[in-house]
Amino acid sequence: MRYLTSPLIGLREATRRLAEGDLSARTGASEKKRRDEVADLGRDFDAMAERMEILLTSQRRLLGDVSHELRSPLTRLSMALALARHHATSGNQNEVEVAFERITREKERLNQLIGQLLDLVRLESGEYSDVREILDLEKLVGEIADDADFEARQHGREVSIIHSTPCRVFGSHELLRRAIENVVRNAVAYTPPDTAVQIALDVQREYSLLRVRDRGEGVPEESLSKLFEPFYRVAEARDRHSGGVGLGLAISARAVASHGGSILAANAAEGGLELEIRLPLATSTPFAGP
Repeated sequence: MRYLTSPLIGLREATRRLAEGDLSARTGASEKKRRDEVADLGRDFDAMAERMEILLTSQRRLLGDVSHELRSPLTRLSMALALARHHATSGNQNEVEVAFERITREKERLNQLIGQLLDLVRLESGEYSDVREILDLEKLVGEIADDADFEARQHGREVSIIHSTPCRVFGSHELLRRAIENVVRNAVAYTPPDTAVQIALDVQREYSLLRVRDRGEGVPEESLSKLFEPFYRVAEARDRHSGGVGLGLAISARAVASHGGSILAANAAEGGLELEIRLPLATSTPFAGP
């Protein structure tokens, strides 16, 4: 009898602890060799509890990061408003205009941050509903590259497609455009002046393979897997200079995952960072997302 009741008592205790907020509560069934329905139930509970702990921990970290990110532009916005009032009272119209330019910039940054946060939440919760259809990926990549090259040339950089293979995928035009555009813009931000971001699109079996490479300094190996975490920065000063808040690649990763694909980052042998997006080719039974 104890053979049957002991794991049930352990499951009940773990359930009680989890309900009281102890996210580390586990039955320990996964560490035992027992193989029956009760043990399977314990292992399922442990898997569920581990997933809950990861999600809630990530949520708390995200809330902390959001608070930190909002604090800086709000502080600068408050300072600019105070300066605008001061100079308006003293009649210094030029300084008033400078202050209002700062207010406009901070307002745009806040709008961008809030918009990206909403996209991230919708993607993580699976609530991002958009029309999915057969897409010409080669055409989409070409359009993104043209737009990015036009902007990059204003800063002494280029974006070039070195190889392109015709292929089609099934998905959301808007989501995939945003995912690829974020990756390309990230590369443009970190490639040095007088260099080019290189894009290559190939087909490997049932997948399309998009590679985007910059000529920057690369990323420490231990940081490569963290690039797609919200608000993650390799180097604070370097990323602040880029003007981003660390959400672009996180959005890309979740958008690609919602299409049954994957995204990876690696340091190129000849220098620079290379991001690889792999997406299933369009078939008669396309991936429908989460």
